[in-house]
Amino acid sequence: MRRTFHGSCHCGAVGFACEADLAAGTSRCNCSMCMKGRFWKIVVPASDFRLLRGGDALTEYRFQGDTGAGIHHYFCATCGIKPFGAGEHEALGGKFYGVNVACLDGVTDEELAQAPVAFEDGRNNRWGSEPAETRYL
Repeated sequence: MRRTFHGSCHCGAVGFACEADLAAGTSRCNCSMCMKGRFWKIVVPASDFRLLRGGDALTEYRFQGDTGAGIHHYFCATCGIKPFGAGEHEALGGKFYGVNVACLDGVTDEELAQAPVAFEDGRNNRWGSEPAETRYL
């Protein structure tokens, strides 16, 4: 069921809200960024995301440089948690946010356990394909 979720980083300096439906699916990826950060995401269009506080507490990392390619990875400068990333991709409807499911506040263990997970082979730039092994994701 689509609803408004509120989320935050660990220290609470960054807060956001998004409209999403966990039952519609989440994803985990094996690219180097997602693997090292254990990022579990739900993708929402930019129109369904609101930064409520802490824009000044965010720092950005772009491992593909500032060429306009890739994802904007946002981290809280105080606690280091990545509550979301942002990017633009036509197949995802234009500008989007990849929200860290683990940063959603008030979500029950049961809701998390029931959220479908799609696996993406980002390591090999095969985003629409599942890696051969997913148990570690």
